[in-house]
Amino acid sequence: MISVHRAEDRFQGGDQDAGILTRHAFSFGSFYDPDNLRFGAIMACNSERLESGAGFEEHPHSHTEIVTWVVEGELTHRDSTGHATVVRPGDLQHLSAASGVRHVERNDGDAPLTFIQMWLAPLEPGGEPSYTTVPGIADSTPYALPAAGAMLHVRRPGAGERVEVPDAARVYVHVVAGGVRLGDEVLEPGDSVRITGEEGLELVAEGPAEVLLWELSG
Repeated sequence: MISVHRAEDRFQGGDQDAGILTRHAFSFGSFYDPDNLRFGAIMACNSERLESGAGFEEHPHSHTEIVTWVVEGELTHRDSTGHATVVRPGDLQHLSAASGVRHVERNDGDAPLTFIQMWLAPLEPGGEPSYTTVPGIADSTPYALPAAGAMLHVRRPGAGERVEVPDAARVYVHVVAGGVRLGDEVLEPGDSVRITGEEGLELVAEGPAEVLLWELSG
């Protein structure tokens, strides 16, 4: 089963007066859609744009694996476990909220900040919070998230290049930049695909592109 979801169909959230624009792919906050609560372990895939000086002040999370991919700009992160970092394009950030953590996310730079933030449900609740950053993650190095039974693949194909879609119980595809084809469907930035029980699929890049693929065990 292949289900394509377009960028323009995402629910718009955030606070534009405060310089925050959010596009939600799943039911989130005040936007409740009982038919769109999650896909496998994925509970949220938010496209965030923060103007210079804007941000999310300290707020709590628990029992959530939070993975952030910066598209442009610089993301300032601080959390209650003592981590303070600046995450840049090409860097991957993973905050395991576990039994509970508080954090701040801000754009303290001079240019706009765009990032994709994905929330995954852990297989087991509780535990101690942890924080990881992977600078300059390579296409050939998937990021394993065993706590959620998931694996993230980052792909940056050139024009005409093919990208194999993992043969997994479920796969979630998010197009960050450029355009790719999946069969007869052309996918553009912000588009996503939810794939269940398919094998032998490929993405074909229309030009230089960047794609996130989540390989999910269930």
